[in-house]
Amino acid sequence: MLKIQLRNNAQIFIGLILLLSLILPSITYANGENVQSTVSNLHMRSGPGLAYPIIGSLKMGDQMIVLKQQGDWINVRRGSAEGWVASWYTKQLGQKKKLSEQLVVSKVDQLNVRSQASIGAAVLTQLSAGDQAKLIADHGKWVEISFNQVKGYVAKEYITIQTNNTHTTSAKVNNSNHFEVSVNSLNVRSKPDLTSKKVSTVKKGERFKIIEKQHNWVKIELSGKKSGWVYSFYGTQIASSGSTPEKSHQKQQSKATTTKKVSIVYNGTNLRSTASTSSEVVYRANAGESFETIGQSGDWYEVKLPKGSKAFVANWVVSTNTTIKETENKQTNVHRKKGTLNGLTLVIDPGHGGNDGGTTGARGTHEKGITLRTAELLASKLRSAGANVVMTRDSDVYVDLRKRVSIGHQLSADAFISVHYDATDSSSINGFTTYYMHGYQKALAKSVHKALGEKINLRDRGAQQGNYLVLRENRQQAILIELGFLSNPSEESTLTTEKFREQATLGIYNGVVNFFDNQAN
Repeated sequence: MLKIQLRNNAQIFIGLILLLSLILPSITYANGENVQSTVSNLHMRSGPGLAYPIIGSLKMGDQMIVLKQQGDWINVRRGSAEGWVASWYTKQLGQKKKLSEQLVVSKVDQLNVRSQASIGAAVLTQLSAGDQAKLIADHGKWVEISFNQVKGYVAKEYITIQTNNTHTTSAKVNNSNHFEVSVNSLNVRSKPDLTSKKVSTVKKGERFKIIEKQHNWVKIELSGKKSGWVYSFYGTQIASSGSTPEKSHQKQQSKATTTKKVSIVYNGTNLRSTASTSSEVVYRANAGESFETIGQSGDWYEVKLPKGSKAFVANWVVSTNTTIKETENKQTNVHRKKGTLNGLTLVIDPGHGGNDGGTTGARGTHEKGITLRTAELLASKLRSAGANVVMTRDSDVYVDLRKRVSIGHQLSADAFISVHYDATDSSSINGFTTYYMHGYQKALAKSVHKALGEKINLRDRGAQQGNYLVLRENRQQAILIELGFLSNPSEESTLTTEKFREQATLGIYNGVVNFFDNQAN
């Protein structure tokens, strides 16, 4: 009888909630509006609904900025935290002037709009003197703005804030803006999402006309009336002046000098008659030997041998002295502030690829695909902190293990991070592991592993030595992370979620930042 009564009471309670939701008027908030919590414990969730996980909580009276609204749920920011809260537990802040009524005006040319309120954060775009942008929030020495649909931060000392008294005044929009690629290779996708289909690849220095902007994504015009989306962190948005702009798609001439010499990395390296591993070996070189280059064919350098004859050597078994210019790929003599990665070069290695699929999960997950998605998300976080990030692969291609290591050597990378997912014959084994090989790699492994464990809810298998080629042959700080077992059906269902990848990459990011902060002490 008691159970029946409790069930009836629960049904009545749910019915009252549904009735109230129909009776109470729906609250509509404007983007950028300030709101306040009206309850003592307001849950902040990862999505717009009660089914989404709780990621934080707010006290009564806490103020938030509205980012967007979906039904009765609003996406808000308080400090650096973002999440969704129920609008019926909030209220508008009186008749205060909305920030959307204020404009930011740049006092200087080439004012950097950054991804975070720090001079070490990535540059999203730039303002010219006189450009106007919408003020979103004031953070003391920095203000958050929206300019041409790009949201970011500018230093307050270089701007003036004015009230927009008329409805006719609007932020200056330059329809002839162009996007210039600042990384070696950038994927163009069909939608503004890292998981969407890749439609093309663009190269460093190429410039494209901007068609549309959506948050931190830019839609660019490709050749043949095609278009696609690129992540704005990987380039610079340039407002064309009154003079004739450079033609769309025009590739800028590279400032890097041509490679003059290459040095052999491994003893017994084969130099061959043609650019193929199946061709005749014409010379064997030892580590440290240098050769002058006279050409390049794909992944092979054509070099001059001591007696004047010619041969080919694979680019993954050599290091170069002038291929990568320090001024372009590594910011030297840059004072790095704690909490940033400014001036550091990091190589992110998505495990497997192409005909090397890695493991296949109990539910059919292919390791090579999930490592790439995870690595892309990690790279975006590291770039936003100011790091120069290079991926060993950014598509489903096979890359030789020695070539992956060589990329780090050629760049004199500060760290090499290889991303994998584990598997074994037993479906009951689970957990995450961080591997290192040499003693000089141990501190990075421990820092990343500790921070990773604070963000993901998997069994901790520890940071330990692992005899993997990408660690064994690596002269850099290098680690290999196994982010759980795809061979465990239960764990596989967790590993394949966007939430897990977000938390895992955040943990790795925190571990990398902590490691380099400690190095600076």
